[in-house]
Amino acid sequence: MSLTNFPGGVSSFGIPVMGGSLPLTLGASGVGKIYFVDATNGSDGNDGLSPENAVKTVAQAYSYVTTNNHDIIVLSANAGHTLTSMLTVAKNRVHFIGLDGGAARRYGQRARVSIGVTTAVTDLAAVSVTGVGCTFRNIKFSSSNTLTEGKYTFIDAGEYTYIENCEIYLSSQLAVTTAGEFVANGDSSHYKNCLFGSLVNIKVGDIIRPNIVVTRDIVSGKVARDVTFEDCFFWSKSAGTTSANVHIIGATAVERTMVFKDCLFQNSKLSTGVAPAVAISGTATLTDGQVVVMGNTIVANSTKLATLTGVINGVLTYTAAGGIGIQST
Repeated sequence: MSLTNFPGGVSSFGIPVMGGSLPLTLGASGVGKIYFVDATNGSDGNDGLSPENAVKTVAQAYSYVTTNNHDIIVLSANAGHTLTSMLTVAKNRVHFIGLDGGAARRYGQRARVSIGVTTAVTDLAAVSVTGVGCTFRNIKFSSSNTLTEGKYTFIDAGEYTYIENCEIYLSSQLAVTTAGEFVANGDSSHYKNCLFGSLVNIKVGDIIRPNIVVTRDIVSGKVARDVTFEDCFFWSKSAGTTSANVHIIGATAVERTMVFKDCLFQNSKLSTGVAPAVAISGTATLTDGQVVVMGNTIVANSTKLATLTGVINGVLTYTAAGGIGIQST
């Protein structure tokens, strides 16, 4: 079956895989090559330039793309895509799109990228982004790695990274302090309609094992700066007071701003035990930036949103002059 174009996005077998205002079709101006990955029927000896000649692995497709060319990697949804080592996305403007029937799922995407138990100390996560302007849509990312260094599923240390309609899940490291699904180390990154974490696996003990880890230099020289989480869910299952959905390590871990807009911070409390004290925790007063929580954001089964100085609660105090966000207490 030949590739068909779809007016608003790339299509494969008639299924749109990337919508939006940009006409990302074969041959469109400003769009590079499109590489197809089919874990079931593909072969890494293929060129990947059509569904019939798909490659087998994500790593092979990534080896083909050219930096700054807006090349696209399309992932099939008929089987999982297993990584044998961390995929470092260091090339600029590379775009990963999961075939998911055109759905805008927050979780349960059928294009799945995972990593299991590895041995290399460099395998910090399934995916680490250091490139500029890379995008990820319609993909579930997961890790079950028990390697001491493999504490995360996804590290964003890039610039202008955009992640939409993705689930990011770490099923292991449940007793490891400051392990977590996602490391926010990016500059001007935007995450929309994503799920981080799970309401299934229980965190072991009263420890800080968050969904989002915010700290400097997980990737050398990188820090969270001007980051936005929009319409995202953060799920956890814990019976400890020190557990949190977001944990900020150090006074300078956030530069300028980190925004949470229309998000859900949810803890599935056990029948025994107590609720986490806060949804957003930290080790020190923020000195280089602020966390701003705004819109229709909800905290479920944690006692408070935050008590950390530098977290601004978007519950507005309305006056004739407008609304003013207040410090969380």
